[in-house]
Amino acid sequence: MKVLKFGGTSVGSAERIHSVAHLISDGLPKIVVLSAMSGTTNTLVEISDCLYRNKKQEALNVIQNLEVNYYIVVTELFKTETYIHKGKEFIQTIFTYLRSFVNKDFYPLQEKAVLAQGEIISTTLMHYYLEECGIANTLISALEYMRIDKDCEPDYFYIQQNLRRELAKPGTHELIITQGFICRNAYGEIDNLKRGGSDYSAALIGASIKAEEIQIWTDIDGFHNNDPRIVENTKAIRHLSFEEAAELAYFGAKILHPSSIQPAKKENIPVRLKNTLCPQDEGTLITQNSPAKNIKAVAAKSGITAIKIKSSNMLLAYGFLRKVFEVFEAWKTPIDMIATSEVAVSLTIDCTDHLENILHDLEKYGTIEVDRNMAIVCIVGDFAAGKTGLGAQVLNALADVPLRMISYGGSEHNISVLVQEEDKKKAMTDLSHKLLDAQE
Repeated sequence: MKVLKFGGTSVGSAERIHSVAHLISDGLPKIVVLSAMSGTTNTLVEISDCLYRNKKQEALNVIQNLEVNYYIVVTELFKTETYIHKGKEFIQTIFTYLRSFVNKDFYPLQEKAVLAQGEIISTTLMHYYLEECGIANTLISALEYMRIDKDCEPDYFYIQQNLRRELAKPGTHELIITQGFICRNAYGEIDNLKRGGSDYSAALIGASIKAEEIQIWTDIDGFHNNDPRIVENTKAIRHLSFEEAAELAYFGAKILHPSSIQPAKKENIPVRLKNTLCPQDEGTLITQNSPAKNIKAVAAKSGITAIKIKSSNMLLAYGFLRKVFEVFEAWKTPIDMIATSEVAVSLTIDCTDHLENILHDLEKYGTIEVDRNMAIVCIVGDFAAGKTGLGAQVLNALADVPLRMISYGGSEHNISVLVQEEDKKKAMTDLSHKLLDAQE
């Protein structure tokens, strides 16, 4: 059995839902994971923001506009009066539920319930449309099997046991429709997976059932060897390893969240990235191993802050780095890059919510320097220890770009450099022209 996930743009209109329904109706067993229709989650966030600020009329107006849009979708989606009526009744039920929050105190718990409605709508409409077309399918609520623990991490055992129980119920068809992103927390409340969203859901489902393959369908044809929004004439990558894909995803490639790689990697399940608009395209295949190639791709991550802690106490000392890292642990702030010398350590973060507190706590250990508005450029390729000359090629390609930090040796698949945000485009373009194009 395969697991297929379709993102918001793939089900963003009645026409797109028709296309997806055609793709999944080949008679083969599969679990289909759907995101909310594009734009819906943002609108639900807007509704939540209004409710937090107690702007009841504004919230009602946004709810009304979204409801009207969905009535239009229903009339475009279904062909028969029976299912048009059925679809409108369902939409009415959902939006009556959303209006019920207007006269209540609004907390994060309620917000999670509001945000969940996007996926509930898209999956139910798909389920109804398949029924109208005479295609047997079963709608399974993710709230019945998807759960996170008290640390907001997936409860693998619970997910596996409860998903298998749902699939084993009598009358369950071989075509399964379910929601991405949404789940319950350790207390049984409606919650969401946050990191990776629906991609993460698909990977967790695939790992739980030991799927033949996990397919992530979007509106682009897989990982590209550079960011097509920044660099011209990029090319799709046909094959990546789990490690290479995770590096690209972590350092800026938006097509896939790095969290989504781990469950598939753990169970050694191939992941394939496909384009809904060009389903015949082979996309990008991600497996345990991939064909060797010097440089495969470049990705970049913006919004980076660099922090340097300089101290004579670091010289010949042990325990210094532990103390520094404990500060970031205390403020629950992940670190991206690290570089050390005899008297200083430089590191980068992308979350600055607690920056002032972090800097205050670090001051006791030395002199602090902060560089804001930085970017990490990640070069993914075959940087195994036995390789010679490849690191030099990367640095030569960046000869005209000022480098703040270099991370090399932590991974066999990655060299990362830290540059000013204003230099990011030049760095990525130079790497494409001097390295990627030269390999073609």
